[in-house]
This record gives sequence, C-alpha cells and structure tokens, in this order.
Amino acid sequence: MNIFKSHFSYNKRQRNGIFFLLLIIVLLQIVFFFVDFSSKDINTIYQNEIALFQKEMDSLKMVELENSKPKKFPFNPNYITDFKGYQLGMSVDEIDRLLKFRAKGNFVNSKEEFQNITKVNDSLLDLISPNFKFPDWVTSKNRKPKNISKNQKKHPVEIKDLNFIKANDLIFIKGVGEKTAKRILNYRDKLQGFSADSQLYEVYYLDKEIADEILKHFKVIKVPTIKKININEATFKEVLSIVYLDYELTKKIFNYRDEVAEIQSIEELKKIDGFPIEKFERITLYLVAE
Repeated sequence: MNIFKSHFSYNKRQRNGIFFLLLIIVLLQIVFFFVDFSSKDINTIYQNEIALFQKEMDSLKMVELENSKPKKFPFNPNYITDFKGYQLGMSVDEIDRLLKFRAKGNFVNSKEEFQNITKVNDSLLDLISPNFKFPDWVTSKNRKPKNISKNQKKHPVEIKDLNFIKANDLIFIKGVGEKTAKRILNYRDKLQGFSADSQLYEVYYLDKEIADEILKHFKVIKVPTIKKININEATFKEVLSIVYLDYELTKKIFNYRDEVAEIQSIEELKKIDGFPIEKFERITLYLVAE
C-alpha cells in the first residue's frame, strides 16, 4: 500500500502545477474550437495562380494543336494522287473519275471543270479549291479577252526550234506536264539533238496526239551536228550508247566486224541477221565506216 501511496501523493506545489497544465490544455482547446485559423486571402491568391496556370496550359495546348494540323499548300489539282485525294476528303469514285480523265491526256483548268469531272459536292469544293494552283498560261486563258477590233489582224503562231526550247516552253502545251517535258528533253540529249520532227514520236510514254500538238508550235529548224562513231575503231560501250541499239544488236555488229576484219561500208550492217532495216537511217546518223 505504501508503494501505491507514494505514486499518487503530491505536495501542494505539484498539485498547483498539474492544475495550471490542465487549465492551459482547456484554454487551447477553447481557442482552437472558436478561432478560425484559415486565411481567405491566401486561398484567393492560390486560386488566382491556379487559374492563370491553367489558362497558360490551355493556350499552349491550342498552339500545339494548331501546329499539329497539316499545313495547306497550293497545288495543281491535275496531279492529285490516291493518297492526296484521300487527305483532301475525296471519295474513291471521285478520285477515280479524275484519274481516268487525266489518263486520256486531258487537263482540268478551273475549279468548275474539276467539279464537273469529279462530281465533288459544293462544300468540299469550297474547302479545297482556294488551294488550287493552275499554270500561268491557264490563268491567262481563263481571263476575259479584251475587245479586238475587226480590222486587227491575228498574228501567226511563231514556230520555235525543237532543239532549243526549254521545259517551260513545253509545259505551255496542253497535255504536257513537268515529267513529260523532262522526258522529251532527256531524249533530245541522248539523240544529241533531234534530226527530224518524227523522232519526237519515239519519246517514251508520249501520246501521238500530244506529239502532234507539240509539232504545231515546235519543229526541227536547225539540224544538229552529230559526231559519228567509226564502227571499225569504236568500243562496245560507245556503240551501245546509241539510242537505237540494244545489247543484242550491238553484240551482233561486233561479231560481224570480227568475221570480216573490217567493215568497208555502213550498208554492210543490213547483212547482219535480225538487223532492223526500218531503223537503218536513224542508226547511220551516229555510225560511219572508215
């Protein structure tokens, strides 16, 4: 009993300390219960900062979204591919109608003609037509002509030399695009210049109708000077470089040259088995027997 009594017996000073401790605890509880420690000003500041941050994030998202959109560039509707048509929102049938129209060598020269050919609806046409870009000659052609007096004479079409024209001159012709013009000029370089108008029909993938139209404006005026190759001294590679000779025919020519030791006349080439007689005149533009 003395043990328990020693733990629960306090002197006057200790009892006063315990009393003041309890009083302080009760006062703190009362203050905590009745006093509002929250700061409305601080909450308002935080809310304003959050609103500004959210606004800045939204603006950055809008900029990123705008940059992610595909940029629209001017284009010639005549060269719309399947993939390009799909990007523009055209249907498969609409794209096929345009490709069939172009396969015939025809060109679309206005947005109205584009709609007539493809059958696209007005809303899609209004959306994509502002980016249509036609060649300058088409734009000039679509302008209303000035009034011409009856007494004013029409100037004849100026015929230019087929051997001196550039790609821009050829693109002027209906049905000739950049790729076609490039093929014509590349073939002209291989020939060392056109020696006859008829050589234009030999250009790869060039329709006869388009070649006819080109020859209305351009012809061979000055025949080029072609450096001929001596068949008796030429190398296999030099002869093979001639446009009208393939590997097999070149091989036959060299086999014949080995048999006869020396070709006396270029006419002897006609004796070679399988020699294309119809190309003889073309081939002799580049070969000579000396």
